[in-house]
Amino acid sequence: MHSADYYFTTKPSEIQAVFVSDLHLSAHTPKLAAAFIRLIEDLCHLPNLNSLYILGDWLDAWIGDDAYLSLDKQTKDTHWLTPIIKALKKLSDKKVQILVMHGNRDFALSDKLTKLFGGAIIAEPFYINTPQARIRLEHGDALCTDDVKYQQYRAIIRHPLMRYLLLKLPLSIREKLGKDIKDKSKNDKSQKSAIIMDVNNDAVSHALKDCDALLHGHTHRPAVHHADDKVRTVLGDWRDDRQVVSAEIGLLVDDALVLARL
Repeated sequence: MHSADYYFTTKPSEIQAVFVSDLHLSAHTPKLAAAFIRLIEDLCHLPNLNSLYILGDWLDAWIGDDAYLSLDKQTKDTHWLTPIIKALKKLSDKKVQILVMHGNRDFALSDKLTKLFGGAIIAEPFYINTPQARIRLEHGDALCTDDVKYQQYRAIIRHPLMRYLLLKLPLSIREKLGKDIKDKSKNDKSQKSAIIMDVNNDAVSHALKDCDALLHGHTHRPAVHHADDKVRTVLGDWRDDRQVVSAEIGLLVDDALVLARL
């Protein structure tokens, strides 16, 4: 496993799976949405692709699937999410499984939405076994254990009962809560040290105990880290920099994991 400027068009027949995270798509990110749709369209041409994994924070400040599913047909036809769902459905129709993991910004996502494009929600950690390695997938926020206040918040907000109660609230209240959570996240990033918001070494070591490799996102610090015979690969967030969208994604190529730059 290694890092490289590896474009999936280089050897398309060898790519078995693609991993993305931290797209943070919303009505306010049209360029990121367009770039994601372009990626999906290109993935449709990979002859041996069997899986697309979205490892959390696919959607930004997602307040519940009913925010989209309850729309009338005319409104839904012009909604920013509709072209994305249509593109993913085309990929799914080519027998590519689309597996979506919750992140800290879209934990209210459910199978009600993913079934529209033939996808499914997967719980973390999720494991992939290849002839070369056992790979553990997760979003990554659970590894940031130095941020004690966030972990306390995470334990509460991600509890099934709390999630159930939140989704029972009117959409208008959830919209405000979603905005508050997003604003709080931005404020926390400006106030907390970079070290606190990164992964904890002990948490990483614990996660690597039952696998050969760990793949996650969340920290927005793409890199490949080696320790003894273990490897931790960190996916990057999707960025609109000077009108050019960039991201670091993962590829499973001939059973080896590669960090690719778009």
